[in-house]
Amino acid sequence: MSKVFGSSRRLAIGLTALVAFVVAAFAAGQGLADGPRQDDVVQIRFGGDAQRTRVVVELTRSASARIEQGEAPPELSVLLPGVNAGEGLSGPGAGLVRSYEMSARSNGARLRLNLTRSAEVSRRFLLPPGDGVRVYRYVIDLAAPGAAPRDEARAAPPPVTERQRPQPPSRQIIVIDAGHGGTDPGALGANHHERELTLAAALELRRQLEATGRYRVVMTRSTDVLVPHARRVAIARDAGADLFISLHADSSQNPATRGASVYTLSDRGADRAARQALGGGPYGGIDLPAGDPAVRRVLLDLTQRATMNRSSVFAGSLLNQLGTEAPLLQRSHRDENLAVLLAPDVPAVLLEMGFITNSEDAEFMGNQDGRRRLMGAVVRAIDAYFQPGPTAIGAALP
Repeated sequence: MSKVFGSSRRLAIGLTALVAFVVAAFAAGQGLADGPRQDDVVQIRFGGDAQRTRVVVELTRSASARIEQGEAPPELSVLLPGVNAGEGLSGPGAGLVRSYEMSARSNGARLRLNLTRSAEVSRRFLLPPGDGVRVYRYVIDLAAPGAAPRDEARAAPPPVTERQRPQPPSRQIIVIDAGHGGTDPGALGANHHERELTLAAALELRRQLEATGRYRVVMTRSTDVLVPHARRVAIARDAGADLFISLHADSSQNPATRGASVYTLSDRGADRAARQALGGGPYGGIDLPAGDPAVRRVLLDLTQRATMNRSSVFAGSLLNQLGTEAPLLQRSHRDENLAVLLAPDVPAVLLEMGFITNSEDAEFMGNQDGRRRLMGAVVRAIDAYFQPGPTAIGAALP
């Protein structure tokens, strides 16, 4: 019996080693920058050519980044605050990147990109998990000086005369929801009620969005009044909103807890919204054909899934921008069954701007400069979400 057990154990160990070797060889053949698969950094991937190169940093958590010139140009450093790089990663790159090194820093991680020539960052954005991808992807697009835009290969249109000049595209509709209000004060801090902070932030966000000339803004409330949750959702749907943003301030029994976070709708919330829509409740009104209930549910599910994916994409863009202005909670992207997120056909997020129970967060949210910076980050995220081209909402990545 002991001989049989020993042989089986040796066979299992040999098979384990063989599987590990095959996985490593396959990864090397796919051009993956492999290393210890632990902590926050999963892997780093590259795609493109000597004119344009895409760098994809796969992470187990949401993150923001700061780009700096490296110590020995041509080199770029990507600083990722709060990211744990573990034992680090390094290896060869591709295209404009000769090699890379990911290492741990005292306050996060640093990715050093050793370039083949000088290059500039043409675009960067964060993609959250979705559509079968289980990781966050921080994407950095590099371009060599003078590189042609991606769509320049298309023939240039003839000059447009005054008679031919096209009309400007219609503006996207943004619905801003100031949380709580009236007889519902929300959370209470040392110097503020949540209803006051959310209204002040909503008015500042409206001011900045309207100043761009690119958006039409609808408010669920612009004064200190109570608006029922179902009415807030109805306002967004009646307006044909392209995006719904609900502003709130978090609270905690621990006054040291601070940081912004973003909620999107959970699967449980999606089921709740579906029951309402199919039953003619306050979140109904979806244009579904009469007939087989199973077909109606499938069509509704498709609508909801597309909406939830767009909400998650915007949430990633929003956290990416907020992280440059204020601290984020460690688990900054969460999902929940929240009433204001229930519209099946309107991408929606709930932004917790910070903790009203934390003195630093409360002061930042409560002063004009802090609100200006926070809402400026929201505007930048909205711009990134609506910018032309598939990469704004998640193109195929290398």
